[in-house]
Amino acid sequence: MMPEIYVLRLGHRRNRDKRVTTHCALVARAFLAKKMYYSGEKDENLEIKIKGVNERFGGDFSIEYVNGWREIIENFQGKKVHLTMYGIPILEEIEKIKSFDKILVIVGSTKVPKEIYFLSDFNIAITNQPHSEIAALAVFLDKVFDGKELNAEFSNAKIKILPSKAGKRVVKLV
Repeated sequence: MMPEIYVLRLGHRRNRDKRVTTHCALVARAFLAKKMYYSGEKDENLEIKIKGVNERFGGDFSIEYVNGWREIIENFQGKKVHLTMYGIPILEEIEKIKSFDKILVIVGSTKVPKEIYFLSDFNIAITNQPHSEIAALAVFLDKVFDGKELNAEFSNAKIKILPSKAGKRVVKLV
């Protein structure tokens, strides 16, 4: 059975991070996370964009602003996995992580507070080189779901993209 995945994006800054946080949410959604929490600055435009994607492409992914990240981490009833280039290589821990029912994936933004490293059950590195938090989230989710997320069908979709060698093929379902 696949675990339920939740994502916590730390320290969103509306003007500086709007594309990065949006892309974190899009990757989380497309790669089958249930929900993304974000802290930092509340961004209603971000929430509207993600809700719009859900309405058009289906699924039950949600996004929620949280005033404080600490409460989410401390109250989460599952394992907490912090993605950091300073962590243990993913391949050393992925089988253990996949065995849990519920996982909170913590993704940084601005400088990550030191406490995150100690509040997390796992500090996991996709690579120990500087890299994108969006790429790290995608690789992590792909490893957890063994690639099954790549062929997922989303319920309640109004449109669907059909694979095409050239051009764009979009079908209206409703």
